[in-house]
Amino acid sequence: MKTSDDPKTSGTTFDVKQLTRVYGEGPAAVHALRGVDLQIPKGDLVVLLGASGSGKSTLLNILGGLDRATDGQAHFFDKDLTAMSDAQLTRYRRHHVGFVFQFYNLMPSLTAHENVDLVTEISDNPMPADEALDLVGLSHRQDHFPAEMSGGEQQRVAIARAIAKRPTVLFCDEPTGALDSTTGRQVLRVIQDVNANLGTTVMIVTHAAATAAMAHRVIHMADGAVREVIENETRLSAEEIEW
Repeated sequence: MKTSDDPKTSGTTFDVKQLTRVYGEGPAAVHALRGVDLQIPKGDLVVLLGASGSGKSTLLNILGGLDRATDGQAHFFDKDLTAMSDAQLTRYRRHHVGFVFQFYNLMPSLTAHENVDLVTEISDNPMPADEALDLVGLSHRQDHFPAEMSGGEQQRVAIARAIAKRPTVLFCDEPTGALDSTTGRQVLRVIQDVNANLGTTVMIVTHAAATAAMAHRVIHMADGAVREVIENETRLSAEEIEW
């Protein structure tokens, strides 16, 4: 279903210019982003690397419509996120954005199927919950509660919930941070499949430098700025990544 919020269907997903985010004022002010310039092509899988405090999550939160920039611009196709009202940002998140975090944020009293259904109820053109769970390899677990599933399975339910509304962009903030290496690879495989099979632009914030090998491009951040952008000529599958 088309809506008035539909973006262009090709080109650059995000075009960021001189993006700044400052928390607080005066001597105690924290400069989380310092004039970030960046372009993210449509359909790319992007990994953001950097130490804690480098600005990775702040950038993700602004592009995801969860936070506002202090200065600069961030365009989502032809729409300026920095000029949107709160109501417009809410519609942007609802129609175009999926989030996956380190902690799964599943409703413990609901089954996997019911957790995914929560998103389909507020989406214009949702994917059926059983289809989303099938994409992450959990059809056989759809009637189980979170407490009956492993950490990796819970994270895959979280991914199913995020992709069920067919987002244009999937933001993943430390999606493997609470998982062991074997389970982490399984989760990264699912994210890689979402990017390849659904054409979803994916941005992954992580401390795990090895994850960079699966990306189309790698963004290195430090002290609130982009230090380097590397485009991978060859990419590894998630199963090939050495942790």
